[in-house]
Amino acid sequence: MKAIVATQYGGPEVLQLKEIEKPTPKDNEVLVKVHATTVTAADFRMRSFTVPAAVWIPARLALGNTKPRQPIFGSELAGEVEAIGKNVTRFKVGDQVFASTLTENFGGYAEYKCLPEKAMMMTKPNNATYAEAAAMPIGATTALRMLRKGNVQPGQKVLIYGASGSVGTYAVQLAKYFGADVTGVCSTSNIEMVKSLGADHVIDYTKDDFSSVEERYDVIFDTLAKFPESQNSKVLKPNGTFVSMAKLSTKESMDNLVFIKELVEKGEIKAVIDRCYPLEEMVEAHRYVDAGHKKGNVVIAVEQKNVKQTQP
Repeated sequence: MKAIVATQYGGPEVLQLKEIEKPTPKDNEVLVKVHATTVTAADFRMRSFTVPAAVWIPARLALGNTKPRQPIFGSELAGEVEAIGKNVTRFKVGDQVFASTLTENFGGYAEYKCLPEKAMMMTKPNNATYAEAAAMPIGATTALRMLRKGNVQPGQKVLIYGASGSVGTYAVQLAKYFGADVTGVCSTSNIEMVKSLGADHVIDYTKDDFSSVEERYDVIFDTLAKFPESQNSKVLKPNGTFVSMAKLSTKESMDNLVFIKELVEKGEIKAVIDRCYPLEEMVEAHRYVDAGHKKGNVVIAVEQKNVKQTQP
């Protein structure tokens, strides 16, 4: 099978298209024929080994010291179940699924991936394409965990810093679903897109200093782990809550994925897809994400004929 393999840390050029052996599912595993995967911040950090100094040593131990311990990246995927182990009961051959592989040794950058039956995986929303479904398991559930940690309530004023990224686009939609008055912070080119997702107000950080506005917020969500916390006293209400990606637990929950699927099927939220690249153009996809200007999600079409790109 085809797979994108990284044999060393570095820039996008370390990603190489190779032929490797197709996996065989164990008794408790399903074999997924991958139709789509994504390029996420997790993939960027794994490839470049760009991690905070505080976690440098444990990250080296987990990911590999001199080269990636897991050379096939890809932390989320969508595809079709092609085979199942003899003990599998949750899935059947032909099921259309989407999954996070963060705790399953990654591996989305390949034509096939074996996953345990109990993995963070379920049948995809019936109204979502493979491209859209692949972009949901991490960004959407992370945004949900942020809002729940912030205990967002109806009528509260919420500021979302980084409203145009993967987590940010979901956070805007979810905050509106929970009844908040939402202000998104993004660049000029993303203003209309963020408004279309339901934001009540949008601040263009390239033109306006959001810390100088008179508005004060009940909750601030820093989806980029870049918000200057020194500005909190200027924009956060005295009893307000600040939630940052930098301090958010990485623990996943199947209940959260179920909740996201239900909202997608009800039409309450959707995946924002910026660009869709074929597997063979993985290097170009990483270069685009590295530039830091993506809107929502960047999808990789592993099985191109079954992946429909959806524009924001």
